[in-house]
Amino acid sequence: MRTFIDDVILDLIKKNHDLSQLTFVLPSKRAGTFLKYAIPKHVKKTLFSPEIISIEEFVETLSDFQYATNAELLFEFYDVYLKHTPKQHIESFDQFSKWAQLLLQDFNEIDRYLIPPNEVFDYLTAIKEIEHHHWSLDDEPTQYIKNYLQFWNRLKVYYTEFQKQLTTKKKAYQGLVYREAVNAIEQYIALNADTTFVFVGFNALNKAEELIIQELLHQDMAHIYWDIDQHFIDSSFHDAGLFTRYHKSNWKYFEKQNFNWITDYYSENKDIHVIGAPKNISQVKYIGELIGTIYKQKNTLQNTAVVLGDETLLLPLLNSIPKHVGAINITMGLPLKVIPLASLFESLFDIHKSVSSTVYYKNVIDVLSNQYINAVFETETSNEAEHIINHIQQQNKVYLTLEELKSLSPNYKLLIEILFGSWQNQPKLAIQNCIRLIAILKTNLDKNKSDNLLPLEYLYRFQQVFNTLETLNASFSHVTTIATLFSIYRELLKSETLDFKGEPLKGLQIMGMLESRVLDFETVIITSVNEGVLPAGKSHNSFIPFDVKLEKKLPTYKEKDAVYTYHFYHLLQRAKTAYILYNTEPDVLNGGEKSRFITQLEVEDIHNIKSYIISAHVPSIEQKLRQIKKTPEIINTLKKVAEKGFSPSSLTNYIRNPIDFYYDKILGIKQYEEVEENVAYNTLGTVIHNTLEDFYKPLEGQFLSIELIKGMKSKISATVSHHFKAEFKEGDITRGKNLIIFEIAQRYISNFLNLEIDDLKQGHTIKIIAIETNNKVAIHIDDITTTVSLTGKVDRVDEYDGTLRIIDYKTGRVEPSKVHVTNWEDITTDYDKYSKSFQVLMYAYMMYKSNFISLPVEAGIISFKSLSSGVLKFAKKIPQSNSKDYAITSETLDAFEIELKRLISELYNPDIDFIEKEV
Repeated sequence: MRTFIDDVILDLIKKNHDLSQLTFVLPSKRAGTFLKYAIPKHVKKTLFSPEIISIEEFVETLSDFQYATNAELLFEFYDVYLKHTPKQHIESFDQFSKWAQLLLQDFNEIDRYLIPPNEVFDYLTAIKEIEHHHWSLDDEPTQYIKNYLQFWNRLKVYYTEFQKQLTTKKKAYQGLVYREAVNAIEQYIALNADTTFVFVGFNALNKAEELIIQELLHQDMAHIYWDIDQHFIDSSFHDAGLFTRYHKSNWKYFEKQNFNWITDYYSENKDIHVIGAPKNISQVKYIGELIGTIYKQKNTLQNTAVVLGDETLLLPLLNSIPKHVGAINITMGLPLKVIPLASLFESLFDIHKSVSSTVYYKNVIDVLSNQYINAVFETETSNEAEHIINHIQQQNKVYLTLEELKSLSPNYKLLIEILFGSWQNQPKLAIQNCIRLIAILKTNLDKNKSDNLLPLEYLYRFQQVFNTLETLNASFSHVTTIATLFSIYRELLKSETLDFKGEPLKGLQIMGMLESRVLDFETVIITSVNEGVLPAGKSHNSFIPFDVKLEKKLPTYKEKDAVYTYHFYHLLQRAKTAYILYNTEPDVLNGGEKSRFITQLEVEDIHNIKSYIISAHVPSIEQKLRQIKKTPEIINTLKKVAEKGFSPSSLTNYIRNPIDFYYDKILGIKQYEEVEENVAYNTLGTVIHNTLEDFYKPLEGQFLSIELIKGMKSKISATVSHHFKAEFKEGDITRGKNLIIFEIAQRYISNFLNLEIDDLKQGHTIKIIAIETNNKVAIHIDDITTTVSLTGKVDRVDEYDGTLRIIDYKTGRVEPSKVHVTNWEDITTDYDKYSKSFQVLMYAYMMYKSNFISLPVEAGIISFKSLSSGVLKFAKKIPQSNSKDYAITSETLDAFEIELKRLISELYNPDIDFIEKEV
């Protein structure tokens, strides 16, 4: 494939230029790499490589100034701001930086386009004063309006003083470098009269660049090569030719000299595919398939480029490229903010943004779980970070002190101090701690250096970031809080990238739109061709109003869109095959509808465009319920469980979902214990059960009296507090939701005792027989030879007016119908309807079998959420009648025993698998 760069080199050779004596100036460094490697293809003799520089490097050389980083500019600008702003109007650095970024962009535009600054700032001040008269009819403006107008008046001062300060240090923002370069051009020409410059592939030039290039052309010290197609330059409305048409018609140089070059590649036959894909991930997944197909057909990806309209898709794209694809070169860097180490420092800043004597447990776990930190705590026998995390979960610690953390890890006190010791809202201390942490991590990674080359590179780059912060803070002392430091750190991180290693000219090229300048490829794949992405569309992040920009010939969104129009069409210009992808599901964050670029291609009707919508192949996945066969090992484990005893809750768990029973009882997998920030329902239930046990256990064998119950009421607060401390460990119940739950627990107990008092006042007698009684009985099942035990703890057994009652407490709501049985066969199959009945009957069965009670008895549930209903009694519904039988007799327990044995036989049956139920 013959590219634009090839054409430039061949033309220079044809004109007998000595390439080694030329200085090539290109829009980007990337294009310079391609130029350097293209020269040997056309020159058959040995020669020195010519000087190849980007336009920014060239202008920097001309100006004798050095580009300052964005962070440096903010600090310098704030220095000027402090000196020239009345004390009462001075904002903190954090607030200042939010609008100063915009103002710096405006300074940049004013200087790059060589606009006399006073004209712009006087114009702005006048506009704001006119606007004031529309705000208020009062002759005398308010103080707020005065302050507002004074701010606009000060912009001119900020600009002038900022330039003076930078000039003394020979540092500058881009616009100032360009303005100084224009001022120095004559002197530069005089000193470099023998140098010949070749400007290659430019399109949109600012006023400073125009003047510099034209001056060199007029002095016969330069050649310029444009890359524009006849179709774009001939059309008066096509934005791809907007800038080139202007240069061709307005530069005096072209009145006598040829305009090189206007080509006709765009109109040649091309295979263009316009592909709609739902969401961004679908685009990159399809590109992965596309690259695999192209590689299979050609056995190479040479002269193939993927151009990302949205550069945030880089990582998903890299994960979508087939493994068998060979060489890949990525021109973009990997942003530091997306690598794992960034999350560590984000977490540390999150902890230390506010000064506190304690650390929130989630922040501690977040930091200690980080892969780099966790590895430092590794010892030969254990991991101390895991020990701390386990302690937090077991003791239910929501907030921890530094001393407590140190005591949990005595071998790593220094590291704990660096991570969790207060930064005292001092940025200097924060930076030092981060640098010390990097040193500790480096020492640990150096133990196995060959396997940790990439993490060490990450550390090096973060070391650079914190070194920059340290230098800036030492030079200016503007950063006074951790919050301000954090905002600057994030700003620095935005612009920092980790470069990929690759073969610059081999295989697949992955790049952003701006990196594609001057380059040509046979096959191009362009992503995210949506409004708001390509092109960016209307946006006005500027202090300078749109009409002022038009008046002063500053670029607006139209010119910025035209820049991307040129890049888009330039990619298609020499390409033979193009795949243009767009998102069919637009949203606010990821761009709007299909781009106007695609519509324009379709309307032009020059090429036969194949348009189609793709969607991911979504296989119909049948949701298979898990099924576990009962192996001899499982049966043996089941026998061990049976020896200990099946509880009512374990059997109802089997009824609800056999697979849950399998995980819990056979595999022994317990629910993950998390820190309870808010009191959980099971904790509330345990507290209420234990409190009532403390109150009633001493009264076993006694009749209740109103005086006894009143005595209990006076102890509610102390007893509930005691049990919360035992169950909720070191959780805080003095505020928020926990305080409400604590009060609810007391209210439940108080209401229950009031219910007992009401019963006693009405003349009923209540005798406590047993409280929280443990039961364990053996049950004989014909087809099971080993011992099967039943076990369970009954909350309360009492005599109510001479009738024996077995009572189970529930802190949740229970409907009366949930303790009624119609068909005995259903009691072991329908968990939702009959689990409560199953539990109380099993308690009655165990107590009867252990000769603790004699029949008949009643059994039921007390629901603390519906105490007004009293005891919800178990009842057997009599068929074809509305009446219910509340007495549990030997016939009742015999019927229950049949179903119970059938259930346990099913558990033991090796032919019946543990089959998951949909719950």
